[in-house]
Amino acid sequence: MTSTLPKNTIHYCPKCGSSEFYFKEDQSFLCDKCQFHLYINSAAAVAALIINDKGEILFTKRAINPHKGMLDLPGGFVDIMETAEQALVREIKEELNLDIDQFRYFMSSPNEYVFGGLSVFTLDLAYICQLNSFNHIHAKDDISDYEFIAPDLIPYNKIGGESIKRITKAFAKHLTNDSK
Repeated sequence: MTSTLPKNTIHYCPKCGSSEFYFKEDQSFLCDKCQFHLYINSAAAVAALIINDKGEILFTKRAINPHKGMLDLPGGFVDIMETAEQALVREIKEELNLDIDQFRYFMSSPNEYVFGGLSVFTLDLAYICQLNSFNHIHAKDDISDYEFIAPDLIPYNKIGGESIKRITKAFAKHLTNDSK
């Protein structure tokens, strides 16, 4: 199987179409024909850490690939010219029909996943979120379901993204330390 890294899958300049498009050590490509320079960078994404009054963490179930059917934290990509905080509020409304009242930054974690045969790199920014109500919660957009799971019962082998596993483990530890 061919590697999904950009250096092994991108062969033509997106500007002029030349095959003289070469990967460089700084994680970029340079076209010898038109001098177009393309850098491979991480895309920003957000993840919401939401707990209910029982101390359980809200997880979603992915309706689409990558990781279809696996557990995830609610959230998604930051749109062009959108702040991470705006994306957080938008994504939670789109996916779960919930309104975030307050949030604070928790941590970030890098991620790599394959989409369309290409490795996609993200930097996932996690926020601890507080809500007034779960009354209108329902799964929509790119999630098929949701569930609340106690921190000590999280099935990490059922979480799709490695960054989400790292974030969830750190948050569960944070919750355990806060309760002492």
